[in-house]
Amino acid sequence: MHEPAWHLPSSSPDTPPTPNPTSGALHDRPGGPAHEVVFTADFASTRQWVAGRSWAYPGGGPTNPGDDKLDHLVPDDDYCRGGTFRATRRPDGRWNTGLLTTEGSAEGFVARAGDVLEARVRLPREIGAWPAIWTWRDGDQEIDVFEYHPDNPDLLELSNHVRDTGHYYRHRSVRPGAWVDLRVEFGARSVVWWVNGDRAFADRRGVGRGWHAHLIVNLSVCAGRYHPPPDEGTEEMAYEVASLVVRRPSDAELRR
Repeated sequence: MHEPAWHLPSSSPDTPPTPNPTSGALHDRPGGPAHEVVFTADFASTRQWVAGRSWAYPGGGPTNPGDDKLDHLVPDDDYCRGGTFRATRRPDGRWNTGLLTTEGSAEGFVARAGDVLEARVRLPREIGAWPAIWTWRDGDQEIDVFEYHPDNPDLLELSNHVRDTGHYYRHRSVRPGAWVDLRVEFGARSVVWWVNGDRAFADRRGVGRGWHAHLIVNLSVCAGRYHPPPDEGTEEMAYEVASLVVRRPSDAELRR
């Protein structure tokens, strides 16, 4: 998860989460291909997810100061396994942070070109919080389903680092503490983001037909280069992921 080249300088109602869809098919648009659920996140599953390390961090972690992060990744279940991703201040100035990834897990799930990821998240309130859902493989293949910084309270960062493009999406429904529904179509020719049912951005560049990558869900903490660090009185922060599913078209549909 990197700060995008199109970085912006810094500048809530409680809606209950909807049920997590776990099976069945959908048609993304009239006449479009049917997608079947191929992955339903169970954050408590040690077969689906590895906690507290990622090769997206130098050496697999636990720190990544070069990306302007105060993170110190921890495998503690309380920081991620319940779907609430937490960060707490450490005496050394860093923050213990929660991260889950499918990379290196027993199931080793990877998203593929053509997949559709849907998630429901509750944004954090604390300045310095940096939540994200993103993809990663072999030092690359990064698509940011979303990134958020409460100092830009109405803005989501939507990024395709595979093809170096992205978008700042602003909307009044995006605010600290709000529930947000996200949907991303990992198209070979265009990655398309939807926010709360509205089409937010289509990059018209895509990921290419052979793209595949692992999933990462985490809460980072800003060090201050691009966004302000946490206030001195802040000792902990969190954001929630109520559901995350990945749907996939059939091989026959992909060949069309």
